[in-house]
Amino acid sequence: MTQGAGVEGTGGSVRDAEVTVIGGGAIGCAVAFTLSRAGYRDIQVLEQGELAGATSGQAAGLVGQVRATRDRCLLAMSSVALYARIEQDTGYTADWRQTGSVRIALTPERVAEFRALAATARSAGLEVEFLSAARLAELCPMLDTAPAMAALWCPTDGYLQPNSLVMAYARAARDRGVTFAARTTVTGLRVTGGAVTGVRTDRGDGATEMVINAAGPWAGAVARLAGQDLPVVPVRHEYFVTRAVPGWHAGLPVLRIPDLRLYARAEGPGILCGGWEAGALSLDPGHVGIGQVLAVSPDWDVLTGFAADFALLAPAVTQAEVRAVFRGFPAFSPDGRFIVGPVPGLRGFVMAAACNAHGVSGSAGLAGHVLESLQPDPSPYVRSLSPARYCPRTWDWESARAQAQSIYENYYAVHQPRG
Repeated sequence: MTQGAGVEGTGGSVRDAEVTVIGGGAIGCAVAFTLSRAGYRDIQVLEQGELAGATSGQAAGLVGQVRATRDRCLLAMSSVALYARIEQDTGYTADWRQTGSVRIALTPERVAEFRALAATARSAGLEVEFLSAARLAELCPMLDTAPAMAALWCPTDGYLQPNSLVMAYARAARDRGVTFAARTTVTGLRVTGGAVTGVRTDRGDGATEMVINAAGPWAGAVARLAGQDLPVVPVRHEYFVTRAVPGWHAGLPVLRIPDLRLYARAEGPGILCGGWEAGALSLDPGHVGIGQVLAVSPDWDVLTGFAADFALLAPAVTQAEVRAVFRGFPAFSPDGRFIVGPVPGLRGFVMAAACNAHGVSGSAGLAGHVLESLQPDPSPYVRSLSPARYCPRTWDWESARAQAQSIYENYYAVHQPRG
């Protein structure tokens, strides 16, 4: 889980470009890659630090396709299809492991939800099945599976290394002529006649016809440079990785235990375990500044709580030594839906933000939605993600922050729909 390693050529300078992507994480690099494949020939990516050096580099890398809506299943499925072939197509690896995943239900209410999720998945063409107790124990020999009331299996799920994915996108995009300027902070946007016409940075200025705002938790601050208020709310998320634990290895399935608000997978011979806090920590979105370091110390009360809860199924976790803690501030929206597409009333300003902790896992599908949003007739689903729902502003910062934080806190709530 290395973080922030560079790509050859990322130290370039700001220049004039047809398309300027702000943000060098999973979404920004996926957008650059996707647009370059679609025929856009003049793209630059600006990143205030190093590629994958912020939120993307802190992600757990889980990629799940079972979702509450058919559109979300299809988005995730398109992402998995790319991850499975990206090395063959580009020569660069995302370290993708198709281990499958298991959702474990501990309550009757969750069993009913799983049945609905399975029906939605099958309607999208996604293979899923309910496991017998014997098959669950066979797939997950490192667990005490006695508490499980049901287990939903998706064999094509898996996980990847976020840093590897970002670097694969970036290197493949660079091969298509995309340029990268790392350690470059955007300080302003030039707007002329109702359109974005240029970008200002601490390393020079450049003319541009389109800005794609993929700045993660800083996306709201970038939008304000263009005179736009959009409710992009950073919410803390963290997980831990242990040293080697007997019985754990990289080929085990990814685990989701929503009744415990937890997910887990193997990280080599260790355990990676994280969860969704009932009392989350968010940042005031109106006061997050470009270039601001969103640092946070590990919350050991929360992390030890994750371990104690996971011990119901994996008792060995409480005796394992923690090797590392990862934490970041993924951006959430008040309605739990992505903010993707052109901003009404400002030509050339496009959002690719508020990924609701799906920035890495859904980056390929989300980049496809950004591309589709630029076409004359995007699908109803892509239109539903438009920032137009927040323009003109009829919301207030306090409510937006509370609602976005609630989306995080209720991520594993029964029947919680997300777009």
